[in-house]
Amino acid sequence: MRDFLRYYPTEARLLVVLAVLCAGLGLASDNFLTLGNFASLLNNNSVNLIWAVGLLVVLIAGGIDISFAVAASVVQYVCVYAFEALGGGNWALGFLVAGVLGIGLGFVNAALIHGFRIISIVITIATFNAFFGLLMFITKGRFLYDMPDWWVDRILIFERQMADGRWVELTLPVAVMAGCVAATWVLINHTTTGRQLFAFGDNPEGAKRAGVNIAAMQFIAFGWMGMMAGIGGLMQVNIVQEVVPNALIGRELEVLAAVVLGGARLGGGRGSVLGCVLGVLLVAITQNGLNLLGVSPYAFKMIVGATILIAISTSNMALAPRRVGKGQ
Repeated sequence: MRDFLRYYPTEARLLVVLAVLCAGLGLASDNFLTLGNFASLLNNNSVNLIWAVGLLVVLIAGGIDISFAVAASVVQYVCVYAFEALGGGNWALGFLVAGVLGIGLGFVNAALIHGFRIISIVITIATFNAFFGLLMFITKGRFLYDMPDWWVDRILIFERQMADGRWVELTLPVAVMAGCVAATWVLINHTTTGRQLFAFGDNPEGAKRAGVNIAAMQFIAFGWMGMMAGIGGLMQVNIVQEVVPNALIGRELEVLAAVVLGGARLGGGRGSVLGCVLGVLLVAITQNGLNLLGVSPYAFKMIVGATILIAISTSNMALAPRRVGKGQ
């Protein structure tokens, strides 16, 4: 326990805050500390956590990406027509197509950042608008409901009937979320690439002198974010059973706030999967608690905005290009 507090102080503080918050909400609302509510929290926030671990990798590498929600929407639309052309598809093909499309969109960001040597937030603001504008222009804002059965059918990984007759269920997106979290943990903690991402985010000049390939780090980080965006988009369709072009817009700020709360530094070189998970839980529980207490949803928006403002003001994030000139 002492070592955990020493090496993971942010995570330890988050655990304490979560415990206090859960205790307070449990006293304030009879519906909070129930198995059904916790299952609902996991089901409803699985996509955000998939995106969060992707964004964590980008932040560790010293970048930032706010275009992933739009990228997920683009992947959703392309997947609908791709599966139709492929005769319907299946889950294996679905993950392959969504992942590859997402990686491709992530590579677009990485190529622009590396090629034009512009900070990543500027590039991803540009691609956010470009992707969204192109999506709306081509689709004309059309909603899609005709998807393959395998994509929209609910797949339960856990179910239990409570004493009051209600069913508690965990669905496929929760399992996929767990897989994405585990894969990201392996990437950043148990691979040479992960160590290089931390080194590059912490000190780009020093990493370059040590032989780290700057372009490779950017393509890996943004490619991983793109893959998580694509997979998250695939799972979102399974949850809501429709494709809506602007349904995901705005959620990127919730995800960014959650990852930063989890200890990821906007200046790069720091972050953990555990902190990321705890950050998402804190944001999700805060929103859930406010809803149960009947508080206006605008209060939650204010909390998210304040979190991002505090994170930026207290970080060592530099808005000018670093001397290596590779867009971080």
